[in-house]
Amino acid sequence: MPKVEFKMPRLGESITEAAIIKWWKSVGDTIEQDEILLEVATDKVDSEVHSTISGTVVELLYEANDVIEIGAPIAIIDSDGKPVEKKKETPKQPDKKVEATPAVKVRTASPLPQGGAGGGMFVSPLIERIAREHHISFEELARIPATGNNGRLRKSDVMQYISEGRPFKFAQPVSENTGFKVPDLKFDKGKGTIVEMDRMRQMIADHMVFSKHTSPHVTAYVEADVTDMVHWRNNAKKEFQKKHQEKLTFTPIFIQCIAKAIQDFPKINSSLDGKNIIVKDDIHIGMATALPSGNLIVPVVKNADKKSLVELAATTNELALKARDGKLTAEETKGSTFTISNVGTFGSLMGTPIINQPEAAILATGIIKKRAEVMERKEGDTIEIRNMMYLYLSFDHRIVDGYLAGSFLRRIADYMEEWTINRKI
Repeated sequence: MPKVEFKMPRLGESITEAAIIKWWKSVGDTIEQDEILLEVATDKVDSEVHSTISGTVVELLYEANDVIEIGAPIAIIDSDGKPVEKKKETPKQPDKKVEATPAVKVRTASPLPQGGAGGGMFVSPLIERIAREHHISFEELARIPATGNNGRLRKSDVMQYISEGRPFKFAQPVSENTGFKVPDLKFDKGKGTIVEMDRMRQMIADHMVFSKHTSPHVTAYVEADVTDMVHWRNNAKKEFQKKHQEKLTFTPIFIQCIAKAIQDFPKINSSLDGKNIIVKDDIHIGMATALPSGNLIVPVVKNADKKSLVELAATTNELALKARDGKLTAEETKGSTFTISNVGTFGSLMGTPIINQPEAAILATGIIKKRAEVMERKEGDTIEIRNMMYLYLSFDHRIVDGYLAGSFLRRIADYMEEWTINRKI
């Protein structure tokens, strides 16, 4: 029998092309009918293509990563069963064949965590479609751990990455031909123990650099007199724990004050989408939490404005415990609309936090310190020992102006100062 052209088969309705992922047979190999000849990817699914005839593979007309039109010849099979000497070099393509569309290539922003080649990575039409649907950039794709052959991303890799909350969401592209080149200043970085950044630290670094690069940060400061709040909490914590079986820290108290202030100034609870400002309907407060490793994670208190102080205490205690034990789920770290970072727990008097993108602002609370303050009383000014705390609001000046930020920050302080010492537990 004569040599037969094996054509790219139909792989489903509306599919017009497919990318070759891997040839399962080489030139000179024998193949049986229904045996796998190659694996392909379309914009809908990855598929194995089975041979429709038995024989010997004479020629492979395309290489892995080429994108071929449906119905185009892709291989020559000698169906008489006579063996053909294997070729070591890349098989030549025939003069007459359907022109292949170049495979999509991705330039990596940095060396891939796993797999992938330094010069680029193959992205199948299926992966490209998923990336477009989820607005995943090529730079972000390049950082996803790949489990396919030769560092190829599989659909399962991308879906797993999405389910984990897209930890490399803020990967930045490599700028080329911008006319500016960072000079190599040959800094003496000194000698010492080399500690490789773990995956979480790399994610934090990406996130922080992206935030500073994206948002023009401005920080506003106020000082709050939290004396009554401190006295109430100190007096109530034992009874609170006995009555509700929950430890009472300052975190749920702060979150309650913040949630009330957001209700008064809802535009602070927003994100920028192109030229549109999205004012969020829900108030989900992220609480920056230190891990035993020294890294930070931000579990989220969902619908903080709808929770009582008891519910807030239960939620924050549970999230903090899960964070320390490494048991937080992806869902528990997603969806924050505003973030608080209590730097006072580290003994810091003040700090200027970096915005947790894509939020509009982040609040840092400093250490509570006793200080002599001049108090205005009806009977005259007095000097008293008061518990004072600094509050710092970093905000995105693209969407939040100084009036809004200052008013919101002052309102948080007001709610803290209004906390009465005889409040019911």
